[in-house]
Amino acid sequence: MQDNAVIRIIHQTVRGRGRYQVHALRRSEHLKQYLEQELRQRKDIRSVSASTLTGNILILFGSETGHTDIVRTIRSLLRGYHPVPPQGGNGTSPQPSRLRSARVRSNTRRTLRRSVVHAQPQTEEPWHVRDAKEVTEFWQTSFSAGLSTTVVAERLTQYGPNVLPDAVPRSGLSIFLSQFESLPVALLGVAAGVSLLTGGWVDTLVIVGVVLINATVGYATESQSEEIMFSLRHLVQPTALTLRNGTIQDLGAASLVLGDLLVLKPGSYVAADARLIEVDRLTVDESVLTGESLPVSKDTARLLDGEAPLAERLNMVYMGTLITGGQGLAVVVATGKFTEMGKVQALATETRSPDTPLEKQLNDMGSQLVWVCGGVCGLVFAVGLLRGLRLLPMLQTAISLAVAAVPEGLPTVATTTLALGIRTMQREHVLIRRLGAVETLGCVQTICLDKTGTITENRMRVMKIFSGVKRIILANGLFLTNDERLDPLMPEELRLLMHTTVLCSEVEAVSEGDVFALRGSATETALLHMAIQAGVNPVYLKQQYPCLKMTLRSEACPIMTTIHRHEDGGALLFVKGSPDEVLTRCAWHLQAGDTHELRGEERELIQTENERMAGEALRVLGMAYARLDGEPFAIDPLQQRLIWLGLVGMADPIRSIMPQVIKSFHEAGIETVMITGDQSATAYAVGKELNLSRGNGLKILDSTHLSGLDQPALDALAPKVDVFARVNPSNKLQIVQALQRTGKVVAMTGDGINDGPALKAADIGVAMGRSGTEVAREVADVILEDDNLETMIVAVRQGRTIYGNIRKSVRFLLATNLSEIIVMTTALALGMGQPLTAMHLLWINLVSDIAPGLALSLEASESDVLNRAPRDPAQPIMSASDLGNIATESAVISAGALGAYGYGLAKYGAGPSASALCFSALTVGQLLHALSCRSETHSLFHHTSLPPNPYLTYALGGSLGLQMLTLVLPGLRGFLGLRAMTLPDGLVVACGGLGTLLINELRKPSEQKHATLSLGR
Repeated sequence: MQDNAVIRIIHQTVRGRGRYQVHALRRSEHLKQYLEQELRQRKDIRSVSASTLTGNILILFGSETGHTDIVRTIRSLLRGYHPVPPQGGNGTSPQPSRLRSARVRSNTRRTLRRSVVHAQPQTEEPWHVRDAKEVTEFWQTSFSAGLSTTVVAERLTQYGPNVLPDAVPRSGLSIFLSQFESLPVALLGVAAGVSLLTGGWVDTLVIVGVVLINATVGYATESQSEEIMFSLRHLVQPTALTLRNGTIQDLGAASLVLGDLLVLKPGSYVAADARLIEVDRLTVDESVLTGESLPVSKDTARLLDGEAPLAERLNMVYMGTLITGGQGLAVVVATGKFTEMGKVQALATETRSPDTPLEKQLNDMGSQLVWVCGGVCGLVFAVGLLRGLRLLPMLQTAISLAVAAVPEGLPTVATTTLALGIRTMQREHVLIRRLGAVETLGCVQTICLDKTGTITENRMRVMKIFSGVKRIILANGLFLTNDERLDPLMPEELRLLMHTTVLCSEVEAVSEGDVFALRGSATETALLHMAIQAGVNPVYLKQQYPCLKMTLRSEACPIMTTIHRHEDGGALLFVKGSPDEVLTRCAWHLQAGDTHELRGEERELIQTENERMAGEALRVLGMAYARLDGEPFAIDPLQQRLIWLGLVGMADPIRSIMPQVIKSFHEAGIETVMITGDQSATAYAVGKELNLSRGNGLKILDSTHLSGLDQPALDALAPKVDVFARVNPSNKLQIVQALQRTGKVVAMTGDGINDGPALKAADIGVAMGRSGTEVAREVADVILEDDNLETMIVAVRQGRTIYGNIRKSVRFLLATNLSEIIVMTTALALGMGQPLTAMHLLWINLVSDIAPGLALSLEASESDVLNRAPRDPAQPIMSASDLGNIATESAVISAGALGAYGYGLAKYGAGPSASALCFSALTVGQLLHALSCRSETHSLFHHTSLPPNPYLTYALGGSLGLQMLTLVLPGLRGFLGLRAMTLPDGLVVACGGLGTLLINELRKPSEQKHATLSLGR
């Protein structure tokens, strides 16, 4: 390296500590490692930390060393430094080596930028032990403006997008090869080897063909399932409020870079690891990283312990955590895979998602069946030898029987059905974020409904005002009192109330001529619309009274306060929130423009009016203000004595479909509980309108009573309550957990930040897709894209249907596979010879298992699926009674085949003709049994028909067509060792197949019996 390398001292005020800028260090990871390694070997240097981003190097050294000595040492090291060649060299970091090889492979800079991510700067001191000002200086970011577009582009190129490492989906080849890893395939391999050794090369080719066909079908279904499940990870695209170029922008989280300023507000998702530089009562839910269930209060003070665990780093926020209260400003110090979340995520990039409980059940069942079937097939082999059959053919038959008897598609049925069910729900505007949620939907016993935005339309509109002693009604943009029009800006108290709604607000208002574009919550935008109707210009008013300080409402204090500079040099305090909380802080009230002491009778009048408005299902807010003396920033607004201005009552219309939705939930056996922050009177009016109690007397509980209840009392009380009023986020969580402790499977709906903890804790968290906050969508299991709770009924129906379809497929596979074992075992035990050869068993397995089994998993919902009680999640997919029924069904199918075989023995004697009858009767019986498996309760012969299933029609038609070819094509018939059948033979086969269908259908419970087992209404 050249001797005149530029080195500049940029910080030397602290003795023994210096920061130096080395021009050559910029973007040179290898030089960084070289300097750090060499300098740390010097006895007088204690620590070294270099940055390839800024070109700075921070060095701590002994008191006997001066800054000039350090510069001389660095310069000497630079003279001896030789950049590594493009092929790499000792000490080269992984990222630069990838960069060099990428440059060789790629001819375009664009490709390089997309594929290469440099290592991010790692400082000697962790970010939480560094001063906030030092962090901003390190990243060269401005408190007031953030980063510029140019710097953002450079850092995005250098460090890559802010995305977590993702598990790479399995390749098509790996999915295909995995089809050959099962035990049945291994058994077929043994059978093929036995055939080849004994000269049966034709049998070998057939076995290989069966394996390839099975593998192809398995590949097709599994690759589709893999594609659907992989897509679930990208349903929610988080965003982040970011200060750039002096303006706050709502950006995609992937575009964040090191040094960006994050604006943190309640309901926002922390999109990167960041060092806090400003906080105002900021609380963060960090349970995703630390396991701590309660929100953590944050501050900006530097910590002294560099090894402090994540839960104790109060001046840091981390990717994936959620802002639950307050506000703050933070500098991004790590993005993507270099965040704490990224480090955890990296461990999972090469692992597959865990099996759902249903898949685990089926895997366990499959493993048990393998051993049972293996034992039975061993018995068949032994009996065959005792009956004098030849060793090798009998061995081949026993192995083929084992392959045919083991339902190798059992786990695949679950995965495929769940995955295809997710795709079906997506067409119904239901987004499922995890596979296990599908089966849980069918178990939901209680659904907790958040009122605002879920039951209601989330389109607030001010209906009534009570200010002074006047009741004012808003109708068609007019302010009416006693049916007379009122100028809303003439009474002083009403004018100040309008100003409060505008100034004590987070709504962003933009003037577009005479029209104002408003961006904010439904409640606050409704208040501003009222003020605009009154003639207030919100943009001008906010400019006239600039906001100096804002305190947002919190769980502990349900009021919002703002302090504004007054044109006379003083300050004004505006307050809005819970009427009771605001009223307790008021000492005076305005009436006809005059200030009066707020006495007992006036307080009682205000409280009566509040209850009256709440009883009309209005959401009521109290408004107050105060003039301030002294320095505004030193004043605690919650300690001020206020002047009462009035009440504002708003209505959020109940969605028109909601009464029918609630009725549908009740008919499905699902209990409904409404949880709301509204006052008891408002909540009671809404609950009564929705008939939440089903006419049994609405039971309502005010959350103020929850704090006095211990856990056993709450657990006993929660299932009996229809409406919980005046709840806060922790109350919602308490309620959900109390219901779960009573054994209920609980779903929770919500759209706001205050619903986040309960959504996460519920068995199924359901968020609104349009109006829902990012936090709600991030923690939910299910997202309703259209914000229509009626879609939740569709989701429950589909969840129950999917589970039922899996049961149908499993029932069909077990019954048909078991019938093959019964036929072979019974015939050999009774001395009837060997009814089926290895080729017969493989053909039956190919024709009757795959297509009908998959088609049954695509059954439409049965008409009464929502009239049944939710299933018990602890119940196994196949109970002992189910297995008993399956065994009986198998015996009936086997009896039909053995009857045909007995007829063949009597007519033709042992040989191909008798085997042809058994082979055909068994195949037809198994295929027709798929019709019987379409419903466990509805008979095919009942006047109430099942919904059509074209997939099953095609599957059975194709399979029966293939079976017919074995009878009409001489070449195929000879290949399978069969003989042509006469018309009487065909009738025997038809009677054997149809007879089994008739008997199994007659065994089903009648519709009337089933009705008694369903939920009667």
